[in-house]
Amino acid sequence: MTYRAAIAAPTDIDRAVAYPADGPVEALSADRIREELAENRFRPEWIWCAEDENGEILARALWWGRADSERPVALDCLQVRETVADPAGVAAALLAAGHEAFGNLPLYNVALPGDWRTRPDLVEAVAWRQEAAYRAGLTREIERLRYEWSPAAGTAEPTGRLVFREGTDEEFLEAFARLSAGSLDVHTRNELRSMDAEQLAREDVEFYLDCPGERSWWRLADLPDGTLAGMAIPSATPYHRNVGYLGVVPEQRGRGLIDEVLAEITRFHAAAGAERITATTDTANVPMAAAFDRAGYEVTEIRLVLEAQEV
Repeated sequence: MTYRAAIAAPTDIDRAVAYPADGPVEALSADRIREELAENRFRPEWIWCAEDENGEILARALWWGRADSERPVALDCLQVRETVADPAGVAAALLAAGHEAFGNLPLYNVALPGDWRTRPDLVEAVAWRQEAAYRAGLTREIERLRYEWSPAAGTAEPTGRLVFREGTDEEFLEAFARLSAGSLDVHTRNELRSMDAEQLAREDVEFYLDCPGERSWWRLADLPDGTLAGMAIPSATPYHRNVGYLGVVPEQRGRGLIDEVLAEITRFHAAAGAERITATTDTANVPMAAAFDRAGYEVTEIRLVLEAQEV
């Protein structure tokens, strides 16, 4: 078996794009792949295939990054022909070859329907992908809900319980650090095992500054007396307006203020003409999921995130 990027011959991309996407896990269409290539979010050196001795493609991996990314950010699509006897083994070797070439271990997003655990074909397809990812170094798993808002859901009017204002970089750093205490977000809890709240806050600020959304969109949320209650970070992906980061400081939790913060983000994007607002939260973060439900956001898919453990 040969594992290589689609860069050896002019026909490599055409062959990789035309790969027949069998199996129950939904794959990207050829048109979508070409759109991503045109936008530099897929690149020939990030598209890897496993070929047999006759040159037939038996597996394909598509890694994604932002248009200006130096290295891929995430594995978007992983497929192995249903005729392959050991799909986990072939997929693990393909991922390992890509990781070695990239010099990093991008996370793997597996997009699934909400009922995937009730479907034996999907359970089996997910199982070999999990095994392959684990063998290739992606040993931590997080399950997330992907939400969407559309104008039909409407927006809530401000209640006056919170006052939203702009803030300095130092104020946002402090707010990120305070909000991480007691967070139910799995990524935050994992990161705090290897760094302190201030370090994590700096990483969070850098991450959201690097997103397509604008820094000028960020808002701090105060009680009417000026006490900090939380933070609203409207953001964006390369595709849609997005609920970036939101939260309430520990001492103000349990009062329903998260609904006020989420409503502010939704109003902000809606006022800018957004036809779709996306959001994600961990399945373990039940209060946040409930807030999205109350705000009219709807679950569109489950995302199984497989990533490397921090050392």
